[in-house]
Amino acid sequence: MNEKKKRWLTACGAPSLLAASIAALSSPTFAEDALLEEVITIGTRVEGRSATDSSAPIDIVTGEEFVNQGDGDLSNLLRNVVPSYNVNAKPISDAASIVRPANLRGLPPDSTLVLVNGKRRHRAAVISFLGSGVSDGAQGPDISAIPAIALKQVEVLRDGAAAQYGSDAIAGVINFQLKDAAEGGTVEAKYATTAEGDGDQSTIAANFGLPLTDSGFVNVSLEYREQDSTSRSVQRDDAAQLIADGNTYVANPAQIWGQPEVNDDTKFFVNSAIELNDTAELYAFGNYASRETDGGFYFRNPETRPGVYALDDEPLIGDLDASNGIYDCIGMTHEEAQSSDECFSYTEMFPGGFTPRFGGELEDYSAVFGVRGEFANGIGYDVSASTGHNEVDFLIYNTVNATLGPDSPTRFSPGGYIQEENNFNIDLTKSIELAGMPLFMATGFEWREEEFEVKQGDTASWQVGDLAEQGFLIGSNGFSGFGPEVVGTFDRDNIALYTDFELEVVEALRLGAALRWEDFSDFGDTSNFKLSAHYTINDVIALRSTLSTGFRAPTPGQSNITNVTTAYTNGALANRGTIPATNPIAVLKGGKQLQPEESQSFTFGTIIAAGDWDITLDYFLIEVTDRITQSANQELTDEERDQLVQDGISGADSLEYFRFYTNDFDTQTQGIDLVATYPLGDATDFNLAFNWTETEVTDFSTDTMDEMRIRQLEDGLPEVRGNASVTHSGDSWRGLVRLNYYGSYWEAHLDDYSLPIDAGDEWTVDIEAAYDFNDSMTLIAGAENVFNNYPDKNPWSGVAGAEYPETAPMGFNGALYYVRAQYEF
Repeated sequence: MNEKKKRWLTACGAPSLLAASIAALSSPTFAEDALLEEVITIGTRVEGRSATDSSAPIDIVTGEEFVNQGDGDLSNLLRNVVPSYNVNAKPISDAASIVRPANLRGLPPDSTLVLVNGKRRHRAAVISFLGSGVSDGAQGPDISAIPAIALKQVEVLRDGAAAQYGSDAIAGVINFQLKDAAEGGTVEAKYATTAEGDGDQSTIAANFGLPLTDSGFVNVSLEYREQDSTSRSVQRDDAAQLIADGNTYVANPAQIWGQPEVNDDTKFFVNSAIELNDTAELYAFGNYASRETDGGFYFRNPETRPGVYALDDEPLIGDLDASNGIYDCIGMTHEEAQSSDECFSYTEMFPGGFTPRFGGELEDYSAVFGVRGEFANGIGYDVSASTGHNEVDFLIYNTVNATLGPDSPTRFSPGGYIQEENNFNIDLTKSIELAGMPLFMATGFEWREEEFEVKQGDTASWQVGDLAEQGFLIGSNGFSGFGPEVVGTFDRDNIALYTDFELEVVEALRLGAALRWEDFSDFGDTSNFKLSAHYTINDVIALRSTLSTGFRAPTPGQSNITNVTTAYTNGALANRGTIPATNPIAVLKGGKQLQPEESQSFTFGTIIAAGDWDITLDYFLIEVTDRITQSANQELTDEERDQLVQDGISGADSLEYFRFYTNDFDTQTQGIDLVATYPLGDATDFNLAFNWTETEVTDFSTDTMDEMRIRQLEDGLPEVRGNASVTHSGDSWRGLVRLNYYGSYWEAHLDDYSLPIDAGDEWTVDIEAAYDFNDSMTLIAGAENVFNNYPDKNPWSGVAGAEYPETAPMGFNGALYYVRAQYEF
């Protein structure tokens, strides 16, 4: 264990574990979890509100609903139970395969604010340069660092909430409530595998609570997980032709499409609190997580790959002795070069071509400390400070820096990203009567600092070798390293003031209003509001509605990032760069200082309690202007390419296209959410969740937005998602059957508009059964997608070897079977 890991495990756990060591063994006075899943902590600052009493639609998912599934990734678990949440596999997506982007209500991941215990969680360092259109360029949080066993419940606020919580809350808010039991615990072991026999997952997890004197608790959660890779690949057409032509060095398949391999996926969370007196409580929680990810990249053809094997459709042969000129090897074949001491061909190192492997090491930690309580005058307070850190160190191997010739290593550390955030909050609440009517007031202050750092790669990953002037590509091929000219630290800070009111006008009508002002050091200030209402017509039906404005601030990473990667463009592999919008080359194409996105959001819904039916039906409309995204591909002239090389951008000599971040377009997203529950008997329950979401690009610039990107935004996610489940509990066993529906969607395969996939809708079925041997020991077995259903076949599978659409919302691994043993104490 490295020193940084030791230091932050200590920082997160020391306050709680030190207190636990002196704790008495008597039971704490804190209330247990009974019926707590019906109480919400987001969308309102009034304690004790229920989900059905909220003015905004909120999904509540209990911790058991997460644990009682086969997969071990929290993003997948959330997708399975919340239809408005989408995430897919990301088999070949650069850093997006390390932290997968997820979409709530059809919007990018950085439009959803993530909280833990009601406190803002830091975003990930990863920027999704290849985000399947909807998530292109997004920098959202990494929720997969949270172990499912640590969760008491999850609240999904399906409403704009920037006026309440600040930036990023355009699509909604997800709040992860940690377990707070002061005694007992659970240990579980889980093993899962696909019907194909690959993709094995092994998970060991534990949660336990300890009393902290007689008025506090420490709750600790641990998880360790390993995940094997999968392959849903066919042989590429070009690789098959190479084999047919006699090249016996080509692998079959030459390129792997599947979920990446995940090793040493370690997660730790601690949650604690202790009463200081009858009116004050000290609390602290934090986490540490780390993992290694290893995924695939695109195949480099040994006859045609530009800058490595070929130049202008001719064999690219390097002259290793430049003292007598660099043209002695021109016209040679690869075979002839291999017999020459002066000439060099990469067929000597990789005669069958090569397919880089790309991944990285991720480290994530956070700590939150605070005190909350109530003054003698009835004013409630919550003062807290937090810090969060997410770091990714990239790795690429089985590749070369082509300009280094035979001296090139085949393994590179191209650098990394670090995201750090610090927060300080003061929240005050007060309840009074106004003309005999209850009035709940809140106000607060927030200071936040955000910092993004680009770390330099090893020298070989960005070095300009001797063969550069002969047409060989600079930098680690596939993901060029970060050189000294582009590394750096970019930061900004902001302050915010807010106020929030809820007034019980009459017993049946409650009105709310919120106002928030924020000032950012890089682009200035913004103000937002929210109005809400909840009206109870009678014992059966109630109405609710909200109207709000919102914003999302550009991140320091999006404003300053420089990156070169390899992606399919116009039917072929090409090096594509991302440069800052203020770079002079970007300015020539319309780039300028990024400004915040702005949104308007409206919801209207009804809550129905008819007999044993509990139903909520909500309509939403979100209009976002000046959306921040990566521009469409911009072609480079030779002069512009030379200028980028002079700017020190490693790999710029090979760039054919580039992108930059821009406030580029406007969208309108609307939809309907339906949630219904019904008891089929004393021990049997029926649950239904349905979501329809439609996005339309309403305004855009033809200079930076193309038809493919518009189609990805409008049709890249299924418009309809839903699931229906039946659960039954007996004396010593329980069972679950869940039916999932995924609507049709459209994919530009390989981000190529000439390779369209119109994929149809799909149904899958999940099952689970559990048997209690005694009060402590339970054995669970189940299957996700039990009938091993796959999405429609990819009609372009021969182009790059993907058997199924890479953006399939249901995934493309088929069935996942699992067994789990659980011991409670």
